[in-house]
Amino acid sequence: MSTTSSAGGINGEIPDTASFLFEVDGVSIGLFGEIMGLEVTVETATYAEGGENGYVHKLPGRLTWPNIVLRRGVTDSDALFSWVNKTAGSGFEANHSSLKRSTAAITLIGSDGSRLRSWDIQGAFAVRWSGPTLSVDGNGPASEELELAHHGFTSKTFGSQ
Repeated sequence: MSTTSSAGGINGEIPDTASFLFEVDGVSIGLFGEIMGLEVTVETATYAEGGENGYVHKLPGRLTWPNIVLRRGVTDSDALFSWVNKTAGSGFEANHSSLKRSTAAITLIGSDGSRLRSWDIQGAFAVRWSGPTLSVDGNGPASEELELAHHGFTSKTFGSQ
């Protein structure tokens, strides 16, 4: 069983948040430097009980999961773009009947290369990919971005190694 230190680290280590491994159906797609959208919101319904004037009851409702956005520098691997092509159907035909949902995982990698925490994403498929802005005046690194829709995720930590 993994322990979390009171300083917020995992297994006594403050994670290097610049290393996230993205995998789809057990296949490594690559490392990413920024992940946004790992969150869940519980919608609430209110109920005003007659005779109770001190508060209004809040009842839990539906869970909502925003899209997840992954960002990294452009690499020489075609694994990401190939997966985007597969989720959209053959040749980007954008036919919802051929849409392929996958099980994906985002794993936080420690400075020593160990896996620290993972988020398993259910029913994932790509909804947007954007490549680098190409400009002769550009002075920043070339980057790509992937946006995923999904049906939610679970989280787990890995034990001491």
